[in-house]
Amino acid sequence: MAVFIAAEIGINHNGDLRLAKKLIDTAVVAGCDAVKFQKRTVDKVYTKEFLDSPRQSPWGDTQRAQKEGLEFGKAEYDEIDRYCKEKGIEWYASAWDVDSQKFLHQYDCKYNKVASAMLTNMDLLEEMAREQRYTYIATGMSTLVEIDHAVEIFEKYECPYELMHCNSTYPMPAEDANLKLIRVLADIYKCKVGYSGHETGTLVSTCAVVAGATSIERHITLNRNMYGSDQKASIEPYELCKLVKDIRETEKIMGTGKKILTVAEEEVKKKLRG
Repeated sequence: MAVFIAAEIGINHNGDLRLAKKLIDTAVVAGCDAVKFQKRTVDKVYTKEFLDSPRQSPWGDTQRAQKEGLEFGKAEYDEIDRYCKEKGIEWYASAWDVDSQKFLHQYDCKYNKVASAMLTNMDLLEEMAREQRYTYIATGMSTLVEIDHAVEIFEKYECPYELMHCNSTYPMPAEDANLKLIRVLADIYKCKVGYSGHETGTLVSTCAVVAGATSIERHITLNRNMYGSDQKASIEPYELCKLVKDIRETEKIMGTGKKILTVAEEEVKKKLRG
């Protein structure tokens, strides 16, 4: 099967639906399989003390203003759902709390996503697993014991899942990629394992396919110099196009693993061996 490629829009839309649509268009042109967003209920994810603390942003001078400025509500997600159907691309989102997961359930998304930060939120994982939608589980910041607990929940509800190897630094130094862990996780959990990357450039993500990744997820942006904490760890449109092209070429290069002689090789054999 072809590697599943998801363009993580996340919060890089900066609360602007027009920008979100441009990012969706970018993913469509590049040939991605899906786009992904993030959904939070601000008062459930963050404490009042944190939300009241200072932070300068385009929306105000508190953390609350910044967090709420980045959130889409039902009207925006209704339009995202409609627009993605029009463009012929799947969309889904990583919920950061149970209420957000219940909100997302109203849409007929094929996939769920467990963000690395949420891997130990058992209430949220239970809510997701009960839906029995195919779920991508990011493993950044997690120990094998923590991954064990998460996997147990999805297996309890017989919910199909795929782990995603991840290093949760933004941006991630290439030398921290540890791509050999992809096959290790696949051997331990007997499941598909993808790669969710936060590095600069596209080389590591392409190498992840060679290392056995069955899915690739990368944050995308129109311009890394835009406002936002995820922008620097994102790839721009030309890089996304290059990444998708390189992944598809890599799949061809990797072949089937079967020892066969190509037609061209048979001709050379006749010539050189008589």
